[in-house]
Formats: sequence, C-alpha cells, structure tokens
Amino acid sequence: MIQKIDLRSDTVTKPTPAMLDAMFAAPVGDDVYGEDPTINALEEKAAALFGMEAGLFCPSGTMTNQIAIKVHTAPLTEVICDISAHIHQYEGGGIAFNSAASTALVHGERGKMTPQQVEAHIRPLDNIHFPETKLVALENTCNKGGGAFYTLAEIAAIYEVCKRHNLALHLDGARVFNALAASGDQASDYGLYFDSISICLSKGLGAPVGSVLLGSKDFIKRARRIRKVLGGGMRQAGYLAAACMYALDNHAERLQDDHRKAKELEQVLLQSDYVESVLPVETNIVIFKLNNRYTDAAFVQALAQQNILASSFGPQMIRFVTHLDVTDDMQQNLVQVLQSLNEQEVPA
Repeated sequence: MIQKIDLRSDTVTKPTPAMLDAMFAAPVGDDVYGEDPTINALEEKAAALFGMEAGLFCPSGTMTNQIAIKVHTAPLTEVICDISAHIHQYEGGGIAFNSAASTALVHGERGKMTPQQVEAHIRPLDNIHFPETKLVALENTCNKGGGAFYTLAEIAAIYEVCKRHNLALHLDGARVFNALAASGDQASDYGLYFDSISICLSKGLGAPVGSVLLGSKDFIKRARRIRKVLGGGMRQAGYLAAACMYALDNHAERLQDDHRKAKELEQVLLQSDYVESVLPVETNIVIFKLNNRYTDAAFVQALAQQNILASSFGPQMIRFVTHLDVTDDMQQNLVQVLQSLNEQEVPA
C-alpha cells in the first residue's frame, strides 16, 4: 500500500522541522497584557504586508471573520456575500448568533460576485421592511468555487460600489496567499480597498494554528474587545505566532508548486471515464463531478483502500486540495491510482 496521501484539505499539514525550531526558540509573554513579543511582531508584520495599520492574532479564520462582522454590523443590519461563502456556509450560523445580522445571498460565478450583483442586493435605506445593508464580504480564494480568485482589479470595482453606498468591505482571505501567487497582485495593495482582512496561516502556508485580522488601529482596538468576549484571549501563544511568522517568510513562494500539482490532477481527471466535469483549476483546489460509474461515497472509499483521503463535497462531488505535505512521489502515486480507476470494475 502506498504512503498515506491526505487531500481532504490544506489544513492537515504538519509543521516542518525548521518551523518547529522557530517555535521552540520564540520569546513569549502574556498576550492579554500585550506582552508577547512574537505575537506583536506577527501582527505588525502581517499588517504592513497588506498595507493595513494593525493586526490581531486569533486561533482561527472563523474567529477573525466573526469578529470583523461583529465590528462592522449591528442588529437589524445585513451582510452581502455569495451563497457559497464560508461565512455563510461553514461558520455555524455565526453571523446570526454573534452579530444578530442577516445575510443577502448572491448567486455569483464560482463564489465570485460582480459589482452589479453587489449593487443589486443593497437595501433601500428608506424602507423599514428591510434590514440595513452594512457590509460586503468577499472570499479569496473561493473554497466552494474550486479555488477561483478575485483579481485586484475585480476587488477595486466592488470597492467602488461599497464606497458609493458607504458600505464596509471585508475579505475572508482564508487562502489569500494562493490568490496572490496565482494573480501576481501585491498584498500591500489590498489595504487600499478593504476595511478589514482575515488572513489564515494554517492552510497553504502550513502553520499549525493561527489567523490574523487586519484593519485600522481603531478597528483592531474594538476587535480585541470582541476577541476577549469570545474567549479568544491567549497567553503565551507566541509559540504559535512563531510558526505563522516562519510560514510567512518561507512558505508563500512555494504555493506555485501546489498549484502545479492541482493543475496536473485536473488534466488526469478530465481524461478519466468516471468524471463528468471538473471546475477550472486556478489554485490548489480541485473539485470534480463523478458520472454514474461511482457514487461519491464509493469513490472516496475506493481511494481510501489505496491510502488516499479525499472529501465528498456534495452529491457526486469530490474535492482534492494540494499542499506542502504532498510530495512529488505522492503526486506520482496519486496520478497512477486515478488512472487505474478507469480500468477497475466498480463495486456494486
């Protein structure tokens, strides 16, 4: 049996030996008192990288997103996002629970909204039957869209709509470094358009834990209070922040390798007789639809028998995510297994 290949998500990565060394060597203090030098350095570094004033280190991207939404909204207000957005689909109903806000859901293309769609979902201020639109939230890259990404030009066009209607603009940047690697855009330009940005360091960049919320100094001051209320005040968490610092410094450029592997898998799947269609691959996510040769459960089981882990992503849908723990040898083995499934009799 081949070595285990885990394609369920890029969250399954383990710290590299060099990352572990950086963690063990980190100077730490009590972050609730603002005295952890490694966390302070990470927050400053991340903010500067994206052209923002300040940052707030949190355990997860869900927490950074939910804090941002809470700061930007109030009860009886509304957030515009794509129907497939992580903040709507995968954060436990947090927008309603944490912020008492509602969502206006846009049916975009592969998770991406157009400026025209955003504008069409803005509520009239003088109609008391509707919630008040306060926030637009983008996701980059779009998970359920197969890793599709907004370019800076597309972001700028949506920003103009928000500016015209006095709306805040938030970025769920769970895989923003993949978007930057694919687009060639500069992270520092993001600060020109977004009022808040959540960047996740525990996905493609390979840190074990951690996201950073970015914004103005006043925004982060308010966000820090909400983090405390949500139980997100951490103490000597600089050991975790050190892993994030290492990831920023060493793992961003290598994302192109993950994209290359994902593109190779796309080509193999397009030539497979058990695949009906594949979403265009732009970054490190591969989403494909099976034909009637396999159910999604049977296909996942067939891969598991070869020590390959994958995710069912809906009826007849499968998701692969490439990452730094998928070696070239693993990739070669994976391709061979996918090709061999063309020849196998499907279990009843």
